[in-house]
This record gives sequence, structure tokens and C-alpha cells, in this order.
Amino acid sequence: MAVSSDFEKLFERLKTERDNLKLKLHLGSMEVREEFDEAEKKWQQLKNKAANVTDEAVETSEEYLDKAKVVGNELKEAYKRISERLSK
Repeated sequence: MAVSSDFEKLFERLKTERDNLKLKLHLGSMEVREEFDEAEKKWQQLKNKAANVTDEAVETSEEYLDKAKVVGNELKEAYKRISERLSK
């Protein structure tokens, strides 16, 4: 299923970006840390959805995958903002 494959690629990119940000975070301001904490909540949501998507025993609907991708895209934007702020 293409949607599932696209979601898995998005998940892996976000995981890598998250790991990179965590390494840079110690240099960031409190405001950046707070934004990262909010992003962590979305990360947990996405991880839970990803577990269901990759579980072959669970029938995953297109709607569920679309919602998971929305959370993923929101997280992608949050990571981008955080990364830009840490690069200044």
C-alpha cells in the first residue's frame, strides 16, 4: 500500500530529525525547549499511530493513515522551526 509506505518514510525522516534536535537542544533557550516539549507530545501520538500502521494484524483505514500523516506533517513543521531557531 503506497500510503503506508509513504507514512513509514515520513516516520523515519521525523525520527532522524528528532534525534538531531535532541542533540542540539542543550544549546537552546527555554522557549525552544518548550516548543520541543510540545513537539514531543505529537511524537508520542505519531509513534502510537505508527505502531498500529506497521502491525500487520491491524487493519488500517485510509482515514487513519491520513490523520497520522497530518500529525506527522505538523511535527515536521515544528522540527523545522526548532532547528531554524537553534541554528541562529
